[in-house]
Amino acid sequence: MKETWEKIFEYASMPVHGTLSRKLRKGVSLQVNEGKIFEKAVVFLGDSFVRITEEEGGQTINSYYDWAGIQSLRTYGAKEE
Repeated sequence: MKETWEKIFEYASMPVHGTLSRKLRKGVSLQVNEGKIFEKAVVFLGDSFVRITEEEGGQTINSYYDWAGIQSLRTYGAKEE
């Protein structure tokens, strides 16, 4: 399933120039395993893990997920008319 999850992460984000990280596209939110919904986050797709970085209340928060532990991904975006 890792290849499928990678494609979903790639769909929901775009590369950050000069890094291996990707930031969520404007207007797109991401939810991993029916947990927290991430908005304006930066995603790093490692070989064995995914790191999602967000800023909240003046702090940087990193959430780490084992590829094998990802059971579902959900993307949210505005409906195109």
